[in-house]
Amino acid sequence: MTTGIEAQKQSQRFEKKRALIVGAATAIMNAHGVKGMTLSKVGQAIDLNTTSVTYYFKRKELLAEAILEDAIERYLALVDAAADEQDAEARIRRLVWDCLSLFAAIRSEEAPPIANLSHLLALDEPTRSSLLKRYLHLFRNLRALIWGDPQADKSLVTARTQVLMENLFWSQAWLPRYSLGDFERVAGRLVEVLTGGVAAYGATYTPQILTLDQPSNLADKSAMNEAFLRSATIIMNERGYRGASVERITRELSVTKGSFYHHLSSKDDLVLACFDLSYTRVSLAQRAAQQAGGSYLQRLTAAISTLLHIQFYGEAPLLRTTALSALPWPLRGEAIERSNRMARRFAGMLIDGITEGSVRPIDPLIASQSIMAALNTAFEMRRWAAAQPPEKAIGTYGSIVMRGILPQTD
Repeated sequence: MTTGIEAQKQSQRFEKKRALIVGAATAIMNAHGVKGMTLSKVGQAIDLNTTSVTYYFKRKELLAEAILEDAIERYLALVDAAADEQDAEARIRRLVWDCLSLFAAIRSEEAPPIANLSHLLALDEPTRSSLLKRYLHLFRNLRALIWGDPQADKSLVTARTQVLMENLFWSQAWLPRYSLGDFERVAGRLVEVLTGGVAAYGATYTPQILTLDQPSNLADKSAMNEAFLRSATIIMNERGYRGASVERITRELSVTKGSFYHHLSSKDDLVLACFDLSYTRVSLAQRAAQQAGGSYLQRLTAAISTLLHIQFYGEAPLLRTTALSALPWPLRGEAIERSNRMARRFAGMLIDGITEGSVRPIDPLIASQSIMAALNTAFEMRRWAAAQPPEKAIGTYGSIVMRGILPQTD
C-alpha cells in the first residue's frame, strides 16, 4: 500500500520529469517551430525514448499546449510581481527588469527556456482558441497594471499595451548582442525609450505618407507570383508558418497546387521571398524618408507613418519576423541579419536626429529595435486601425513610438 509520503514523492518525481520534458521541448520548438518539435527529438534531447515521453504527453499537440501554457503563466507572474510597485513608471521599470532577468537566467541555464508565443498561431483548434483566451488574459492584466480601468481612452491604451508587450517579447531577438553584465544598463535604456519615446520634448507627431517606388524584386514576377506572396504573407502573419500550408494558400487564390509549384519550388522559398519583399519595402520607405528632407525626426516620422499605413491598410503587409522561426538555421540567420540592417538604418537616422536636437539623447541601437518591434506588431492591430480614420490610427500608434507609452503631457 502506498503511503501518503510515498505518493507525494511519486508526484514530485512526475512533475520534475514533466518539467524536464517541457523545457527540452521548448528549446526545440523555439529553434525549429511546432512542426519541428517531435516527441522523438524531445526524448533524444534528455535521453528518454519516445514511449517514456508519451507517458507524460500522449500526443505532440498536448506537449505544445503545455509549453505555451508555461510561457503565459510565467509572463503573468512577472506582471503580478510588478503590481507591488507604486506607480505606472515604476511598474514598467520593474517589469522590464524582471523580464530581462528571466532571459539572463535562461541564457545562463539557471532557468528553463520560455516559448516564443508566436507559436500559438500554429496550433489547431480548439487548443488555439483556448490558449488565445489565456493570452488575452495576460494582455488585459498588463493593460490594467499600467493604466487601470481604461474606459476613458481604451483605444489608446490598448495600442500602448501592444507596443509594450511586443517590446518585451522582441528583446529576446536582440539581447544576444549584449553581455549579461550589460543587462541592467540595457533595461534602463529600454525603459527610457518605452516611457518617453524618441522625439525631443515638445515635438509634435504629424504623419506623412510617402509614395514608394515599385519593389525591384517584383519587376520580373508575374501577377500570379505576386498574388502568392501577398496571400502567403497575410496567412503566415495570422496563422504562423505551419498554418500557411500550400493547400490553404492555393485555396485562398482558387488555383491548383501545381500552379504554386510552377512559381515557387518550396515553402521555404516562399517564406524567403515574402521576407525579401518586406525587407525591400522597408528599405524603400527609409530611403524615401531620407530624401524627403526636413529634420531627422520628420524623416523618421515619414518612414514610420508610411510603414504603418502598409501594416494597417495595405493589401500586402510586411511579413512578421516570427515566420522565420521555422526556417533552417543558415537561411534564418541570413534573414535575421537583414532585419538587423533595417534596425541599424533607423539607428542612423536617430543618431543624426540626436546630433541636430530633434531626437532625445537616447540609446539609438535600443531605440531602433523598439521601433522594429512596434512596426512588427502593427499588423496585429489591423482590426483596431480599421475602426478609425487612417489619419487617427496612424497618428495615435505613431505617437507611441515618438512620445512613448507614458508621455510627459499625460
